[in-house]
Amino acid sequence: MGALVGIIILIVIVIWVLASCIKIVPQAHAYVVERLGAYQGTWSVGLHFKTPFIDKIAKKVLLKEQVVDFAPQPVITKDNVTMRIDTIVFFQITDPKLYAYGVENPIMAIENLTATTLRNIIGEMELDQTLNSREIINAKMSSTLDVATDPWGIKVNRVELKNIIPPAGIQDAMEKQMKAERERREAILRAEGEKKSTVLVAEGQKESAILEAQAEKEAAILRAEAQKEKMIREAEGQAEAIMKVQQATADGIKMLKEAGADEAVLQLKSLEAFGKAADGKATKIIIPSDIQGVAGLATSLKEIITEK
Repeated sequence: MGALVGIIILIVIVIWVLASCIKIVPQAHAYVVERLGAYQGTWSVGLHFKTPFIDKIAKKVLLKEQVVDFAPQPVITKDNVTMRIDTIVFFQITDPKLYAYGVENPIMAIENLTATTLRNIIGEMELDQTLNSREIINAKMSSTLDVATDPWGIKVNRVELKNIIPPAGIQDAMEKQMKAERERREAILRAEGEKKSTVLVAEGQKESAILEAQAEKEAAILRAEAQKEKMIREAEGQAEAIMKVQQATADGIKMLKEAGADEAVLQLKSLEAFGKAADGKATKIIIPSDIQGVAGLATSLKEIITEK
């Protein structure tokens, strides 16, 4: 009975040992394996077996990109202003072997390296330049840390300055400066608005004057055209009246001729027609030669009748 129990215990131990030798490496992980204390290899994703009591997993490494937020570090600028800056480092393990054997505490090493690098960079810059050069500082720190951590199997992808905290006195001065700047911009905007308003009013008055002048010009043109049209119509009316008088006279002469009147009567009627055509407005009338004699005779008769 005791032998049976011993056999069962032995079988359980063997099964436990064999089960412990079977390892599954998950995605985005790597295992550093040692054999008798020496580096044996790096296991990647999948199923792996290790030799019992000889092989052991020295370190489990995460291959994802990791983020570390370091506490604010005191730094001094070139113009002797002490401020506190906290940083965020984004890094990724690229070589599990170097990461396992390169440095004792990689995170602490990165933190100390970040602090010293930050002090070196800020020490070469003045306060205003520091506040306005975040991108430059980030790029310099990322480049320096990436080179320094390469022997540790770590790649620094980027470094970001999370907060820049200047002294209280500097903050008060900056707030006052910002307030003064905002007031200056407000005054400028107000002046520009008034200027634009004045310009718009002047332009409106100018356009109004131009429109009024244009309207007066068009009205004068219309009046002149109306006057011209009136004179043309009056002249056409007078011409038409003269034509009708002449036509009536011609018709009368024609009727006298058809009635058998002699040549002297016809010439007298022609002379009357010339007088009516002149209508007292002409100062000189040209009479054809064939009726000049009749005209003289008529004048003589008129004078004789007047004497009587």
